[in-house]
Amino acid sequence: MTREIRLIDKTFVPYLREDQLLKRIGEIAAQIRSDYGSEKVLFLSVLNGAFMFTSDLMKCLDGDVELSFIKLSSYEGLESTGKVYELIGLNQNVQGKHIVVIEDIVDTGLTVERVSNMLKLQNPLSVEVCTLLYKPEAFKGDEAPKYYGFEIPNKFVVGYGLDYNELGRNLKEIYQLKE
Repeated sequence: MTREIRLIDKTFVPYLREDQLLKRIGEIAAQIRSDYGSEKVLFLSVLNGAFMFTSDLMKCLDGDVELSFIKLSSYEGLESTGKVYELIGLNQNVQGKHIVVIEDIVDTGLTVERVSNMLKLQNPLSVEVCTLLYKPEAFKGDEAPKYYGFEIPNKFVVGYGLDYNELGRNLKEIYQLKE
């Protein structure tokens, strides 16, 4: 893992290595496949942040899977705005399907709650959440994600799809804001 990095006006230190991420993603894929058996699952990836996680998770999943994308936003800078803005909506029929929503990070839970509620109105068989990172200290939702890679403290992170003002998404590892 490389040393600390600087993005705009902030310094970030190494937090999760690429090999740690890939190992855990393989374990999540095995758990999902075990839970659903041979049933087809529609994975709904929340852009922009979840693109790297989604790509690596899809590579680890056997069997029939469908993949679609939705784009929402709730961050400005280092803070959640407390509001979820729908930017690109779902244009696929989800009725009668098992759905797993893929997120990069769940902190307050506002984004996944909005997506889950929107999906449940369309009568799917089930809706679950899969996130790479979960911040239980910041979570304000009713139900924690069923699948998550790492439980992390309530600190700002970048890399592996996560950004700071649109920078850092391309990093293959995850970095934490230096205090």
